[in-house]
Amino acid sequence: MPSKSAAYFERAAKVLPGGVNSPVRACKSVGCEPVFIERAAGSRMWTVDGLELIDYVMSWGPMLLGHADGSVREAAVAALDKGASFGAPCPDEVELAELIRSIMPSMEMVRMVSSGTEATMSAVRLARGYTKRDKVLKFEGCYHGHSDGFLVSAGSGVATLCIPGTPGVPDAIAAQTLLAPYNDLAAVEARFAAHGADIACVIIEPVAGNVGLIPPARGFLEGLREICTKYGALLIFDEVITGFRVALGGAQARFGVTPDLTTLGKIIGGGFPVGCYGGRREIMEHIAPCGPVYQAGTLSGNPVAMAAGLATLKGLMQSDYAALEARTKVFAEDMAELLRAKGQPVTLNHLASMFTLFFTDTPVTDYEAAKTANSATYGEFYRQMRGFGVNLAPSGFECAFTSFAHTDADLRKTLDAVRQVRL
Repeated sequence: MPSKSAAYFERAAKVLPGGVNSPVRACKSVGCEPVFIERAAGSRMWTVDGLELIDYVMSWGPMLLGHADGSVREAAVAALDKGASFGAPCPDEVELAELIRSIMPSMEMVRMVSSGTEATMSAVRLARGYTKRDKVLKFEGCYHGHSDGFLVSAGSGVATLCIPGTPGVPDAIAAQTLLAPYNDLAAVEARFAAHGADIACVIIEPVAGNVGLIPPARGFLEGLREICTKYGALLIFDEVITGFRVALGGAQARFGVTPDLTTLGKIIGGGFPVGCYGGRREIMEHIAPCGPVYQAGTLSGNPVAMAAGLATLKGLMQSDYAALEARTKVFAEDMAELLRAKGQPVTLNHLASMFTLFFTDTPVTDYEAAKTANSATYGEFYRQMRGFGVNLAPSGFECAFTSFAHTDADLRKTLDAVRQVRL
């Protein structure tokens, strides 16, 4: 008799493309079918078949307080009792914007949207409207959502599924996207030398997280800041993953580099569908209704998401980031050593409460190096770990995330699972 997950997947395949609503969830690259989740709490998820999983995906990063955190849930339920959507201003959107600005001072003004993709798309439109230039420089393997221009050499599901080129994206749009290898300042200098007068912005994950975790090399972010200032281009930090995770103030606080614009994702809504972008007042006032760059959304500033976001950020302000980073570092190093003891080449990249185990002995500092990892070995590792009750990302081109809800017992049980894996 098929499992409930298998039955749901069979039904889903008849009404959803590939049986999923986001490509990597199909688990094609790891050689199995997805499990369907019934509920989650803290560090755990439960499938429709009753399988309990220690979760290291955490909704792809934002559940830093853990799933169904009590204070976040209470705030969301209280807001829902007052109405799910107003399509009008609400007090909590003002309070949340003020709180974000206090934590990330570079975001002098903030515009709420409904997703990280919408945030990055809107930030680039704003950069183009502000500078009156068209070209955008992004980095190979970095993923900024599925807006047309971002799909050129994108990471995440595009890399995982080995999708070639940019099907569905007109050549004229793709031509406005310039590429450089991550951590390669010389390549950035060369692109600006050739196109500097036409580049509106550089957009970057300040810590690459969609080809696995790749930290910035020493001086790399500082160098981007200098180049953008020199040529009059805007520097956009896509902190959808790193914001409030690598430090309370994001990567810009951790590395001491100030971008012109910042994009944030669903962590500012406690996991609800939300995002925002913000930056210097003089730039943000080009957004309608202050200025001519148009962007709108009925669910922007949704009251339930705003309330959950306030509770999340207030909870994070009381959390011990240093302790979580230290625990995660030891845990990730122990995982890597256990795999090396099985004869596997492993490169570990770790930062804060994020890490990636690359099945390669090549140091991973950019997308090309990440592609040397053995995807077949990762798929076998993923399948066995899931069988032992551990949920990892169904792609070797993603990060693993711990949270403040993960206990020492969770980490020990996970390491016990690694010991049982046969590769």
